[in-house]
Amino acid sequence: MERLQAILKHIVTSFALSLLISLGQVIWGAGGAAYALDDLRLADLFDQLATAPRDEAGQIESEIALELARSGSDAMDLLLERGEAALEAQDTETAIAHFTALVDHAPDFAAGYNGRATAYYMAGLVGPAVQDIARVLALEPRHFGALSGLALILEETGDPEGALEVLRQVTEIHPYMEGLSDRIARLELALQGVAL
Repeated sequence: MERLQAILKHIVTSFALSLLISLGQVIWGAGGAAYALDDLRLADLFDQLATAPRDEAGQIESEIALELARSGSDAMDLLLERGEAALEAQDTETAIAHFTALVDHAPDFAAGYNGRATAYYMAGLVGPAVQDIARVLALEPRHFGALSGLALILEETGDPEGALEVLRQVTEIHPYMEGLSDRIARLELALQGVAL
């Protein structure tokens, strides 16, 4: 069993590292347009977030979340809401079903992949979660939530260096993301041989 876990960790870590390499410099590049977003408004919000004072960052983060959740379709919005409700109820099977229907019908809508990645992760399906995170980041490279999730997976699968690299990318996008500085400090200490 330990050998199987070690192999799984290696596979996930290798996949995540190749994802990081392919995304590396893309974080600031032009990603694919997310589904029904106002691209100019979203770009402006991300610019504001990168330089906002701490006390304004939360409001801008909320505005970005609202913008990213705009599908432009009542039916797709309903699938997103149902998936999110199932996640909140920790019903991962139902959440995965709703988010899968959403990405099938709206393959360029990053929120569907992000929701399904969360559901997969909660269900213990790390490989599919990483694949969906890759899709989110291909559609929206500045998606700090997806990057944060990727860092968590990298850390849990034994790649603290990769996790730290991703979290440092997050600081360029959202310097005051809740818990970010603590996560970075903990990883830096752990990599220096000091466990908390």
